[in-house]
Amino acid sequence: MIRAFLSERRSWIAAYLVLQLAILSVCYIDSSIPVGSVLYVIFLSLILFTLFLVYRYHKETKFYQRLEERENDFDLTSLPEAETPFEKIIENSLVSQSTYLKKKAAFYQEETEEAKDDLLGWIHEVKTPLTALRLMIDRLEDEKLKNPFLYEWLRIHYLLDQQLHQKRLPFMENDLYVEKVDLEDLLFSEIKTLQSWCIQKGIGFDLQLEETVVLSDSKWLSFIVRQLLTNAVKYSKESDIVISTGKHGERAFLRIADDGRGIDPRDLTRIFDKGFTSTAHHGDHAATGMGLYLAKKAAVPLLIEIEVQSELEKGTTFTLSFPKPNDFLKITGM
Repeated sequence: MIRAFLSERRSWIAAYLVLQLAILSVCYIDSSIPVGSVLYVIFLSLILFTLFLVYRYHKETKFYQRLEERENDFDLTSLPEAETPFEKIIENSLVSQSTYLKKKAAFYQEETEEAKDDLLGWIHEVKTPLTALRLMIDRLEDEKLKNPFLYEWLRIHYLLDQQLHQKRLPFMENDLYVEKVDLEDLLFSEIKTLQSWCIQKGIGFDLQLEETVVLSDSKWLSFIVRQLLTNAVKYSKESDIVISTGKHGERAFLRIADDGRGIDPRDLTRIFDKGFTSTAHHGDHAATGMGLYLAKKAAVPLLIEIEVQSELEKGTTFTLSFPKPNDFLKITGM
């Protein structure tokens, strides 16, 4: 702050030095003026000028120091009180700008909420004809014709499901309900939805369930498992996906392992980033880069840790580690 003050007042300092040089020049020209007396006067004026600068530093920087320490928010109560006319100009400018930005922020927030509500309403409206379409597809007797229709229906269904949960994620804490979840029922329900796609690709499931009950939110846990199973089926061909559960100490785990194309080692640290697809298969237009991102975001409030192990062209294993039962004391009130 001292450097900034001196830089701001460099014109004062320059003017003072020029004035002293002018006095010395007059003394040099006029020999009748005693040099010792002039130097004494200059010395005294230098002390007074230094004291003046110190006083002005404390007087002028007090407002700006408080302004610098203030948090960057719209809270005007933390705004330092202005004393000088220039400080009042700054204060009035900050108040008017904060008021304007508050109004704009409130307007855009309202617009965003309306857009989100409209989208959620649209998704729910689309689900009705989508359900009717599924019933019509189920009536088809020709399996060769039926399977492609089911696959495309499933893609639309999962895209809508992703969009729905993406919009609900910011308010997920308000929707949590921790209970005992039967993993066997949850897994069979998700696998049944994928059945037609798996038959088309020649993919089976090998379930090894040692631990069948965990504490979690069934709806959001289903969403996380759905993203992992969808990825496993999408990137596998004619092989079994192994789903196993068990315990490491007090923590239960759910593991989903496939023999698919795997993940490039350089991509492992980025697979949960929003919009990231792949560097090894960058031309894969079917990938959205949202499934794993949303799964990771949903896992955080549930205190679930997601770990991944993968080898290119050999397969990928995702492991969900559930929290200890005591850890849920932190979120049961949500």
